Amino acid sequence: MQLRYAFRLYPDTGQQRALAKAFGCARVVFNDAVRAREEARAAERPFPKAAELSKRLITEAKRTAERSWLGEVSAVVLQQSLRDAETAYRNFFASLKGARKGPRTGPPRFKSCKDARQSIRFTANARWNITDKGRLYLPKIGLVKVKWSRTLPATPTSVTVIKDAAGRFFASFVIDTDPAADAVRMPETDRSIGIDLGLTHFAVLSEGTKIDSPRFLRRAEKKLKKAQRELSRKQKGSKNRDKARLKLARAHAKVTDARREFHHQLSTRLISENQGIAVEDLSVAGLARTRLAKSVHDAGWSSFVHLLEYKAARYGRTLVKIGRFEPTSQTCSTCGVKDGPKPLNVREWTCTTCGTLHDRDYNAAINVKTAAGLAVTACGAPVRPEPVLAQREETGSHGFSTGNHAA
Repeated sequence: MQLRYAFRLYPDTGQQRALAKAFGCARVVFNDAVRAREEARAAERPFPKAAELSKRLITEAKRTAERSWLGEVSAVVLQQSLRDAETAYRNFFASLKGARKGPRTGPPRFKSCKDARQSIRFTANARWNITDKGRLYLPKIGLVKVKWSRTLPATPTSVTVIKDAAGRFFASFVIDTDPAADAVRMPETDRSIGIDLGLTHFAVLSEGTKIDSPRFLRRAEKKLKKAQRELSRKQKGSKNRDKARLKLARAHAKVTDARREFHHQLSTRLISENQGIAVEDLSVAGLARTRLAKSVHDAGWSSFVHLLEYKAARYGRTLVKIGRFEPTSQTCSTCGVKDGPKPLNVREWTCTTCGTLHDRDYNAAINVKTAAGLAVTACGAPVRPEPVLAQREETGSHGFSTGNHAA
């Protein structure tokens, strides 16, 4: 399995200028590739091949007066940008044919220098390396200071340099994990658990544990509103507006980082303690269109479940998603009788058949575990005969999102 490990970079002023130049050159090559494709489509000609685009947009373009500055950055950066354009079109066509899972992907769009995220990628051909003193050497950029928060478990295959909306720089390394080392780190256990995700409590476990919702966005809302007001009062195009925008972006980044850290710590603990985990396949997109939208986004259920998926695949755990229409809140976990729907303000209810008083969330967590077939027998073995591992896929959003705390 491949994971991303991200570390904060601290380039000096000259290196920041070099990185800005590299971001711009990569963006120009990407846009030129999209433009060449669109012109071919409008003229009803076949799409140009990758080799033809590489020759025309990079090799020959460097010899012209209009694109001579492309030679001031690493050629690998330009080639990878061209490859990103090819991948974007491949994903678009696969989505049109229904061969790609998830929401339909739109056609590639032109990139802008005002985009919140800028990135470039160096492969092994670029001859980048990590020095003995812990600096990251990048071609035509130099030795960049890195804050190493952990040791890389293996030799990286590539590095992506990212600048986020808050003006922070990150180096995201792609690492191939070692299954033997992962098995030693988290040995098998005989425990299994069901999780009921909610808003009053972020998660209620079938063993009775209730995990409070940190509400990171709600707690920072006053500060965010103030920063937003200050931004709206600044004149467009002024330096003070740029400063206000950075201040707002950094405030949002703190909320995002705190939520991600909470998700990583909780998911790692659940994966390490349990061999089988069951969760509901919630319709987050649907819930985000209700009056609870802000709280739903603040909880970040999709990100949390995604972390459980890749960690379960990495450490050989069983993750089961039950259907979103399973009546977990309506069914008595003691006698199994369905007692009908209940409004959200009903947090406790008594079964009319067996008379058991239920905590709504705790009862739902037990039903989630039962519906997934993860009930434990006397010998400790899961009842589910053929556990299916979560889909193996690379972690992270925005490239560095999971790598910083990958477990």
